[in-house]
Amino acid sequence: MEDVVVERVLRAVEQVPRGTVVSYGDLAALVGIGPRQVGSIMRLYGSNVTWWRVTNASGDLPVGLLDEVRERWAREGILLKPNGRGCRIAEYRADLEVLGRDYERAVADLGTPDPG
Repeated sequence: MEDVVVERVLRAVEQVPRGTVVSYGDLAALVGIGPRQVGSIMRLYGSNVTWWRVTNASGDLPVGLLDEVRERWAREGILLKPNGRGCRIAEYRADLEVLGRDYERAVADLGTPDPG
């Protein structure tokens, strides 16, 4: 995977405000890659960014991450859905327009992405 793509995803995650979440698909649209690529990057490189703010399209997270996420979300004011697997993404999704502007500023020094 190209280093600049990894860096773009990680910088995008860093722009997600406290108390909000985004989906893998939201980040994929922002960066210009697929949601599965975002998931792979997060799995391999995401431990040093605010990974708990990235969910699937339903607001859910893998079961293995839920114990740690519960504590982090509670500190940020994000409530769990009744099923305990995630949050109601519609209630906690970051403002994607603002996120897009913040992302563009955060990656300005990386230059134009390679279209592949």
